[in-house]
Amino acid sequence: MTDARSKGMAVPSSRIGRLTRLGSMTAGIAGNMALGGAAQLGRGQRPTWRGLLLTPSNVTRIADQLAKMRGAAMKIGQLISMDTGDVLPPELAQIMARLRDDAYFMPPAQLKKVLAAQWPANWLRAFARFNVHPIAAASIGQVHRAVLRDGRDMAVKVQYPGVVRSIDSDVANVGTLIRMSGLLPKGISLDPYLEEAARQLHEETDYALEAQHLTRFATLLKDAEGFVLPQVYPDWTTPAVLSMQFIEGAPIETAADASQEERDLIMARLVDLTLRELFQFRLMQTDPNFANYRYLASTGDIVLLDFGATRKIGAEISQHYRTLLKSGLNGDRKAVEEAAEDLGFLDDSVSPDHKERVLRLIMFAFDALREPKFDFADTSLSRRMQQEGEALAHDGFVPPIVPIDVLYLQRKIAGMFLLGARLRAKLPVAEILFRHL
Repeated sequence: MTDARSKGMAVPSSRIGRLTRLGSMTAGIAGNMALGGAAQLGRGQRPTWRGLLLTPSNVTRIADQLAKMRGAAMKIGQLISMDTGDVLPPELAQIMARLRDDAYFMPPAQLKKVLAAQWPANWLRAFARFNVHPIAAASIGQVHRAVLRDGRDMAVKVQYPGVVRSIDSDVANVGTLIRMSGLLPKGISLDPYLEEAARQLHEETDYALEAQHLTRFATLLKDAEGFVLPQVYPDWTTPAVLSMQFIEGAPIETAADASQEERDLIMARLVDLTLRELFQFRLMQTDPNFANYRYLASTGDIVLLDFGATRKIGAEISQHYRTLLKSGLNGDRKAVEEAAEDLGFLDDSVSPDHKERVLRLIMFAFDALREPKFDFADTSLSRRMQQEGEALAHDGFVPPIVPIDVLYLQRKIAGMFLLGARLRAKLPVAEILFRHL
């Protein structure tokens, strides 16, 4: 946890309190923009809305305020910050990027109130130790280390108060902030994405449902080599508290110091798991945040955490992805076009010129994946994709409204590529894909 967030800060739990925070943030940003615009005019410069918004002080104000609010407001910021480039421009990702790290945490007094409402009276007597300072804090809850008198070493995830009640209003308010920014490309409708984000967040705040997902994945992967999942403790789990086995582990990024062979093995296992989720389980943990993976250097195993964002994958979408990947690897451009249309990446609203450029970019990506060893650390592919994407946006390309399940899948895939780049992995990706196709 960073120094700036080394002390607790109570989570605003009332709708009025949360609305007031967003209102004061918006007013402060507007004031900064007005002062900045006046100063630029005084120097004979012509200010732009984008330039006035994206000042260091405004970026800091937005990120800090969402981090203090936590809940859906911060979660939306984290979703925006994932570097997929599917919907929103990079400027908004810049604003939200710092939200991928730790949130402020609840002070002990507020924590005890939450636990008193969820657990039996005198619950503390059942514990040999309970550390009131969290070992991790994020958008919806924070995690504490505790040891029961029966010897169980636990990680206890405690949900912030008021999160469930505030989801719809938080999502609406952050949507207003995005629209106010003027950064949303013309022609993009944000409402379908915000509605689905609210629905997904309501599911993520049900810790009893997350416990079911964790237990389900533990069953699915019981014979899979290289993965460790914590055991759920249902006697101490409620819809707002998830209690599970504590497993010691290092951040997955620390594996970047391991040998090339070890790094490649880690990524091979994670790529294989993603493909099994898509094609075999049709059930996917869609949040690729690095914090959801831990590394056991002594065994080389990967600890899988946080199954709140688990989604079922429809058979139709799974089959469309199978067709897209198989056609792309075989160089069948016509079949790729049909699969891209089936998945919603292209439709009749896209001009023939833009469609041609998008397809050319997709085929370029498959050319790279067909290499005997795909080098995740080679930035030439990502640079080409980013440059072409920016050129398309500048030329007026508006992507169709993609089904939300496809967006979540793309987010997971993009997260795997980012982790592969961090670990500097080199894999025969085409060979791995063909095993699942």
